[in-house]
Amino acid sequence: MNRKAPTASRAQGWGRIYFAVQAVAGLAWWVGVFLSPAIRTATLGSLDPVAVAAFDIPLFVIASGVAAFGVRAATVVAAGWTGLVAVALAIYATITSEAGWGVLIMLAAAACSMVALFFVVQGRVPTELIVRGPFAFRPASNRRSTAANVGATMGQLILFWGFFLVVLPSAIWWIERRWNVSLPFPSAAPPAGFVVLVLASSLGIASAVTMSSAGGGTPLPSAMPNRLVIAGPYKWVRNPMAVAGISQGAAVGLMLGSWLVVAYAVIGSLLWNYAVRPHEEADLERRFGTEFQRYRDSVRCWIPRLRGN
Repeated sequence: MNRKAPTASRAQGWGRIYFAVQAVAGLAWWVGVFLSPAIRTATLGSLDPVAVAAFDIPLFVIASGVAAFGVRAATVVAAGWTGLVAVALAIYATITSEAGWGVLIMLAAAACSMVALFFVVQGRVPTELIVRGPFAFRPASNRRSTAANVGATMGQLILFWGFFLVVLPSAIWWIERRWNVSLPFPSAAPPAGFVVLVLASSLGIASAVTMSSAGGGTPLPSAMPNRLVIAGPYKWVRNPMAVAGISQGAAVGLMLGSWLVVAYAVIGSLLWNYAVRPHEEADLERRFGTEFQRYRDSVRCWIPRLRGN
């Protein structure tokens, strides 16, 4: 408890600082809206700024300022209103093709406000909720054969790659153009993205096969390997499948010429690194003890080693 209290206190401080910055930024944005037609059009489209300001200034700007003093009710109001505005603007932009940049700003503000809300109220973000229920870590059945594990892993790759590398990026690409927030890409981006996609996919397949054959399980949390895998790509980096997946997402973004898809890959890497990885590695340490500790100390998480074990 003595070690956790300062950490919670620091988190609460950072949450309050965020709300203070949000209040100042929100006020500056409203000044820009009323002084600059370009800012008003890019962020609000054809919406009446006076009508929007009547609600947004007290519920966003003022509430964020009050939240900066640690008033919990104000943090809930500011975060809740920010999320509501983000959703409403997204619907408006999708229907009208206006205010796309305003949507992106409010989506970012909504996500950061939610994190700041948890910091102020709980002193931490309850990331453990991610690994509960169907996503809780469970070892695979020892009765499954290696062929069954490899087959299940390949099926998982098809489903996950289809959703996260085809369906979601296609939707993001469409939204990016519908909201008129596209940015130009160099002509070399698509072929470079294709090369990265091939290399990253090869790494992903090699890592998945190694995990399922040497570990006696699958990449899914509900059927984790029964043995610590330190062979193949895992000799060089602790999380080669994560490296492959993030690189694949960025590569698809380059191929589509979509900066939002590239951002989607980067955000995914941050979520995995800070929200999922600590729980995954804690589970590995519980199950494999000093064997995993030695592995963790000798093999890096993201940057490959120059030589194997």
